[in-house]
Amino acid sequence: MAAEHAHLTLPSLRDGPLPLPPMGGEGKFGDWRNDRGFRERAIDIIFAANKETPMTNLALTDDLFFARTGMDATRVEKLVGEQLRGMDDGELFLEYSQSESVALDDGRIRSAGFDTTQGFGLRAIADDAAGYAHASEISEAAIKRAGATVRAVASGHHGTMAEPPSGTNRILYTDLNPLGAVDLSAKTKLLTDIDAYARGLDPRVRQVMASISGVWQAVQIVRADGSRVADIRPLVRVNVSIMVGEGDRMETGSYGSGGRFAYERYLDPANWKRHVDEALRQALVNLDSVPAPAGEMVVVLGSGWPGVMLHEAVGHGLEGDFNRKKTSAFSGMMGQQVASKGVTVVDDGTIPDRRGSLTVDDEGTPSGYNMLIEDGILKGYMQDRMNARLMGVRPTGNGRRESFGYAPIPRMTNTYMLAGGHDPQEIIGSVKKGLYAVNFGGGSVDITSGKFVFSASEAYLIEDGKVGPAVKGATLIGNGPDAMTKITMIGNDLRLDDGVGTCGKDGQGVPVGVGQPTVRMDGITVGGTAA
Repeated sequence: MAAEHAHLTLPSLRDGPLPLPPMGGEGKFGDWRNDRGFRERAIDIIFAANKETPMTNLALTDDLFFARTGMDATRVEKLVGEQLRGMDDGELFLEYSQSESVALDDGRIRSAGFDTTQGFGLRAIADDAAGYAHASEISEAAIKRAGATVRAVASGHHGTMAEPPSGTNRILYTDLNPLGAVDLSAKTKLLTDIDAYARGLDPRVRQVMASISGVWQAVQIVRADGSRVADIRPLVRVNVSIMVGEGDRMETGSYGSGGRFAYERYLDPANWKRHVDEALRQALVNLDSVPAPAGEMVVVLGSGWPGVMLHEAVGHGLEGDFNRKKTSAFSGMMGQQVASKGVTVVDDGTIPDRRGSLTVDDEGTPSGYNMLIEDGILKGYMQDRMNARLMGVRPTGNGRRESFGYAPIPRMTNTYMLAGGHDPQEIIGSVKKGLYAVNFGGGSVDITSGKFVFSASEAYLIEDGKVGPAVKGATLIGNGPDAMTKITMIGNDLRLDDGVGTCGKDGQGVPVGVGQPTVRMDGITVGGTAA
């Protein structure tokens, strides 16, 4: 059987920086639960039935997909029902998306782009077979043609259509379009201000790259019974990358952040200066780094972005499709000990404004707070509708797709490990000799074997319980299920990453979040460059 692979990708230096944990304690997980604005929005949701709103997501998407195209909603509902008759499941996915990006390099705006895309995808499911057709033409005629194609999977199948997802009226993020809220001149000024500020901080700065990007996506899902659900999804990101030089040596540091909100927060100098300060700090750390040692050693992973290791080594292996097909290293292990005691891992798509969050997934199922591993015991998988039905479990709100051009598959949202009871300094102080990995440049995993590889972009030696010199070229190599049993201490400092990760699987990229507290792992193989 061919091995299946998945990976979490980050922007290249030309596209933007790698995400790092927030500085100064900002962005700690849990803050949103105490946020007054979030509580007020929750109260608004409770009393939504008694309040008038300017336009619901369904009404806004009706305008995009019906009023502007000439389609009739009632006829489309009937058409979808006809095309999916006798199937076990399926849906019509309508999408309208605007995206933009502006990038600065060497003091000049090097690129600026804007794009609008729209289209639909029609899926029919019969048992474990799925037919999918998509088009950029949104019309009743095009949907009817797509129906003739996807019904090929029926082949005499006479199924009973699955019940539609339950509804939700919660609000996790704004429906405002960030692209039009701030004009182009303000965005270019932001980038030129970043460049000028960075160059004024240190004479060793050789190059500054900065970018700002945004997406506004409107989707509507129509099911065979005529039920419809819609979601409006903003997504923005700012990235800064700085190259420094001393003599013949050049090193780079990067920082970025983003989420489902508007651009305005990035116009605040206190915010974007923090991005520049952190990118420069990392570059200067790398400038003084020494070659990393190699061998088996104790590794301490920092809080926040190092959760990418959890995402790769464990998260993909807990997606429903791999486990239904029994190609995951975690297949058939439900209820068994798969990690050290104290290790609890969740996938949570319900955190307000987070990059990986969704009001509903791309099948219309509300996202959830899903327990994957509890105190080391495997408790659940992440499911879309098809794999959940075939495995006899409920969907978990993890059916995601890159766009209308793809069928949904099980994907992560915001995946993280819950906090333990140890102070981070206590964890570092417990290590006689080892590696402290603070940030990673991404990684990859073989789903079937569980083998992973991660490259550290910022790491330090630990010597006699103290953080020592920075090292360069450290690579962590191991097996996901095995590595989870090597966790011996878990910190009390859970943080999520700052929101620029994109997960790749089956040719599709979707925005995700990762996170964890500081963690000690014993007996991890480190690949290094030291002689």
